[in-house]
Amino acid sequence: MSSDENLEQLRGVGSKTADKLSDAGYNTVESVAVASPGELSENANVGDNNAEKIIRAARQEADVGGFETGSQLLERRAEIGKLKTLVPEVDEMLGGGMETQSITETYGEFGSGKSQFTHQLAVNVQLPEEHGGLEKSAIFIDTEDTFRPERIAQMVKGLDGEILADLLRRDLDMGKEDVEEVELGEDLEDLPEETDEVLDDLVDEFLERVHVAKAFNSNHQILLAEEARDMADELEDSEFPVGLLAIDSLTAHFRAEYVGRGNLANRQQKLNKHMHDILRVASLHNAAAVVTNQVQSNPDSMFGDPTKPVGGNILGHTSTFRIYIRKSKKDKRIIKLVDSPNLPDGESVLRITEEGLKPE
Repeated sequence: MSSDENLEQLRGVGSKTADKLSDAGYNTVESVAVASPGELSENANVGDNNAEKIIRAARQEADVGGFETGSQLLERRAEIGKLKTLVPEVDEMLGGGMETQSITETYGEFGSGKSQFTHQLAVNVQLPEEHGGLEKSAIFIDTEDTFRPERIAQMVKGLDGEILADLLRRDLDMGKEDVEEVELGEDLEDLPEETDEVLDDLVDEFLERVHVAKAFNSNHQILLAEEARDMADELEDSEFPVGLLAIDSLTAHFRAEYVGRGNLANRQQKLNKHMHDILRVASLHNAAAVVTNQVQSNPDSMFGDPTKPVGGNILGHTSTFRIYIRKSKKDKRIIKLVDSPNLPDGESVLRITEEGLKPE
């Protein structure tokens, strides 16, 4: 059944209205159910009253937006995945890893490792669940020209030996004992000659599953987030559906284009809508949304760290988890969990190496 035929099941939706909804990017009943009447009316060119009726019918059909008991909610939350950083101390602090169906904001000064974080997650999300991944693909919206495919290659080759052995075993068809005898990551040269070629093929597979787009301004960035929703819809039934939406950085364009207090309200309003578009992708596709954020110095701070994230209360309220990354000695970074709905504040340490994020 096509998406249009699916939408035509809703009360008040005929073939023409279904076409309008589909053209506006509302391809499923769920996407209609989580829309607001004003948004649906504007994007799909339907009347306000009709938009309210369509959304009400979609929510009944999709069984979203109503009341449920705490036990029902707990059962539904069992579907939420955990995307690990593969740094045990950090993952423990995060309650098992980055939650799907939520937004995790990471902020810190330049060079603190925010982009390294998103690159590593773009690799990890593709790993099997037993190795801390979601076995899904990644969408990467690049606003500061930070994405580097070479870095992805380094991180794939720098994966833990057991993980890399398992991945290579699938392609090499080697026996478990044959691969486990080799300490991958340190003694790659001890593997059969064809391993180098297979390792390069493995890197190519990982890169193929990272969908990258460069945003040239804030409006383009907002449009790419909407296109990410369409891509997630297209890949929903594929072997590797979307499991990560990463934006690096969320606020760079907004900060550069909306200067001065006179533009603040407009900037915050657009940021708010943008964040809800991101959350919608994460919620509908059980994906993790990770955004990086720039910082500014608070001149009024007399004691402690004067660094604070850009974006104000809009970002603070919309982000489910907030992580502060700051530099330490050499390659060490301090990861601080600043805000979470269910976890205590905490700090942990990791290292940023050529092979990726590693334990202290």
